[in-house]
Amino acid sequence: MKYDLNLLPVFVALMQERSVTRAANRLGMTQPALSNALNRLRETLRDPLFIRERYGITPTQLAEAISPAIEAALAQLDEVIVHQQQFDPAKAERSFLIAPNSYVELVLMPVLVARLRAQAPGVKLRMTPFGNDIAETGVVSGSTAMALGRIVDPPDNLVVQHLMDDGLACILRADHPNVGESLTRDQFESLKHVNVLPPGRIRAGLFQALEQQKLKREVAVSVTHFLAVPEMIAVTDYCATLPMLICRGLQHDPRLKVLEPPVDLGTFPVEMAWHVRYRHDPAHSRLRAVVVDVARSLPKGSGVRPSSPQQATGG
Repeated sequence: MKYDLNLLPVFVALMQERSVTRAANRLGMTQPALSNALNRLRETLRDPLFIRERYGITPTQLAEAISPAIEAALAQLDEVIVHQQQFDPAKAERSFLIAPNSYVELVLMPVLVARLRAQAPGVKLRMTPFGNDIAETGVVSGSTAMALGRIVDPPDNLVVQHLMDDGLACILRADHPNVGESLTRDQFESLKHVNVLPPGRIRAGLFQALEQQKLKREVAVSVTHFLAVPEMIAVTDYCATLPMLICRGLQHDPRLKVLEPPVDLGTFPVEMAWHVRYRHDPAHSRLRAVVVDVARSLPKGSGVRPSSPQQATGG
């Protein structure tokens, strides 16, 4: 029997997205074109494959049965093809979709973009939100090249590499009326706090550290991105506990001061995850190497130099 290999990615997208609209968007197809491809698949396999329901589509028993074999075959085909390709960073023209969490996007991505601009000017990056779960990034299906952040409970088809660790520090208004050049436990617990709730599970790290140290925190406001915090802290008497590398950048803001937390809050990991199908892809391998190199080049995320009075006033 002859099979149209072009139809197999359509089947995989429908299985993973469970939506004709989302599958079409992911593959860059119109919905009529995808529906036409699905009809051809149904004729070839003599099965409906997907049943329309109120909130999407549900695979049939046959679709569930053949899905693992099709995904494995496509992954193997990808490896065979890309292994034969040569990759010259200086001449390459390629785009990568990556999913950094908000911390990585702020701390690591600017350095990565600058490095790629110098080494591989034809390589383009497009970022997609990390989401609330690793599956939402697209990295589990392979539609996204890599996810960068804290990788929790990865499935077997992902390769996870540790990049770095970062610590935590506190930022306050430079002329805070109740806190000088150090922050005590009593002061920390008496202050109101700005909390960052970015998508994903990185937020669990701070909550767990506070609980382990039995350190109380009254949250006055929660925001969704680190960039919202400095402006809020600069005009209030609130406190925020942020990753060390973000705090290092904020040390240059004369409106703010960065202090050690009153107790050791430990560190959190930053990791990179990618689908096994990219294991032997020369371009992907090169991109991963650059990401690792950039992470190693960043300052160590432990210890913070408290802001001096001169720094706090911009002197």
